[in-house]
Amino acid sequence: MSAEEFQDGDLIVRSERSLRRITLNRPKALNALTLDMAVRMTALLRQWIADPEVGAVLLDGAGERAFCAGGDIRALYDAAKSGGALPAQFWSTEYRLDVSIARYPKPVIVVMDGLVMGGGVGLSTHAAHRVVTERSAIGMPEVSIGYFPDVAACFLLARSPGYVGTYLALTGERIGAADAIYCGLADINIPAAKLAELPAALGDCRTAADTTARLRKLSVATPAGKMAAARSWIDACYGANDVEDIVGRLAATNEDAARGALEAMRKASPTSLKIALKNIRSALSFKRVEESFQQDFRISLACIAGHDFIEGIRAQIVDKDRNPAWVPQQLADVTPQIVDRHFKSVGAQELTFVQ
Repeated sequence: MSAEEFQDGDLIVRSERSLRRITLNRPKALNALTLDMAVRMTALLRQWIADPEVGAVLLDGAGERAFCAGGDIRALYDAAKSGGALPAQFWSTEYRLDVSIARYPKPVIVVMDGLVMGGGVGLSTHAAHRVVTERSAIGMPEVSIGYFPDVAACFLLARSPGYVGTYLALTGERIGAADAIYCGLADINIPAAKLAELPAALGDCRTAADTTARLRKLSVATPAGKMAAARSWIDACYGANDVEDIVGRLAATNEDAARGALEAMRKASPTSLKIALKNIRSALSFKRVEESFQQDFRISLACIAGHDFIEGIRAQIVDKDRNPAWVPQQLADVTPQIVDRHFKSVGAQELTFVQ
């Protein structure tokens, strides 16, 4: 590697004039984020804040399959089974990294090419400039593994048009470029074939306006997505105030897509569905994204100490039998007390951010 390109663990770091580029380099694992990667990225971003030679930062993923398919949940599973401290360490480090990207004083451009899920959504959707391509597939499928859409995704989804965000959070539906822009998760559509031109185009950008102008030169018009056309039935069903009512409305709807949404929810953890709904509804009242990360941290710690998250990873990732045994199994048995305990203060462990 040249002096302007070096390997930093599972990251490739490059310099091109005033641009600094971090590439997540675990393509066989769909660039899943590890604790070490989050630590190294945090250190690089801190270093570049004070460097007058750095004008902008570009984040992308190695290979063509994914920017980042999420966190390394198998590592979380192993740590939880052994009583290790990794989960709390990982989430606190990851969430602080996401906030540093959200608050970064220099333009941060994230290329959401390929699969973008979970932790990848956290790294990308809070950035100043969020690029999607015709290959983008963005989703938060956590309710299917007994978890919930974290990384403050609900802060953004709560502000999506109508109740589209609630639909995405409760079904894990993957969306493409057009719908990501419509939902407020992305800003600009650039063909995958033009991504190689980004470093040169951004090499001397130092302001948000400069960066936006350069990105627009490479962009193309975005074709219509599915979400806008589906708003009528989505809003009618997902505007309900509890999960049971949403399920009932979906069952009474004749739309084919509604039946698919109902099937996805019936496979999900009942506890996760209720946690996710409360999380997204409360996130609408938050003034700052940090509040959403703090709430997500409380919920995450409760999930790792509970049953469904571990069981969901077992069924999906470890044993791969795709047959999780949720506890409770029925929505009606998930009491308000069960839901509320996921939102309680964690005392000295509360997530804080350096101002």
